[in-house]
Formats: sequence, C-alpha cells, structure tokens
Amino acid sequence: MGYNMQAKIYDYLPQEAIDIRTAVFINEQGFQDEFDDIDEKAIHIVLCEDNKPIAVCRVYYSEDKKCYAIGRIAVMKEYRGKAYGAKVVQVAEDEIQKRSGNKIGLSAQERVRKFYEKLGYKKYGDIYFDEGCPHIWMEKTL
Repeated sequence: MGYNMQAKIYDYLPQEAIDIRTAVFINEQGFQDEFDDIDEKAIHIVLCEDNKPIAVCRVYYSEDKKCYAIGRIAVMKEYRGKAYGAKVVQVAEDEIQKRSGNKIGLSAQERVRKFYEKLGYKKYGDIYFDEGCPHIWMEKTL
C-alpha cells in the first residue's frame, strides 16, 4: 500500500463503511437492500488515504458456499481507476488467509466481472439477478 494508505479492520459495521456503501450502492447505483444481517457477522475493511475513507468491503464465512466470501466492495467515485478496488480485495484476501481460509467466493456485478478475473477469480454457474442487476458467482483458491 502507498505511503499515506491505511487499512482499518472492524468486527462491526463502522460509520465510514455505511457512508461509502450508501454513496456507491444506494445513491449512485440505486440498490435498496444494501444492509443486511451479514453485516452483523462480517468483518469490515475500510481503506483510507490520508485518513479519508475511500474504499470498503466485508468478509464473512458463507455456510451456503462453504468458503469465505468478500462482498460489498465499493470505491468512492473520485478514487476509481487508481487500483483501490484491487487493494481492498488484497487486504480482504490477507485477512482470510490469517483465518486459514484457502477458497474465496464473491458475488460480482456482471459489468465488472473482468476486474475480478484480473485478480484471479473464475466464474461459476449462471448469471442471476440481485435487485434487477446481473451478478455472477466467482471463486479463487489461494
């Protein structure tokens, strides 16, 4: 990570993550059901530059998929295109490895599937819709 970059890890949903997810998923992309009970069991990662929160994601163990899952990956609009999305995913992968996880899954919006493919994720199954938005399940083995 860069000189002024810092990753904060929480075992609860911090206000910084609420603010970024609200800005990106609700205000920008129009999702309604952004916050759910997974937020209560997940760890939350907030990436900051110069102490300003700029990217988030959450990590939790998915009983359904029998692997750790990364979700709600979001980067503030003005910071996109600067590899912060890849950096927050890397921090999440490091946290999963610390917990002895070796398989990671995520539900990717189909329009950004190539971003996750560049990070080593492979698609599994068919496209499905979450609030009308096409998604695909992707997995990576560490």
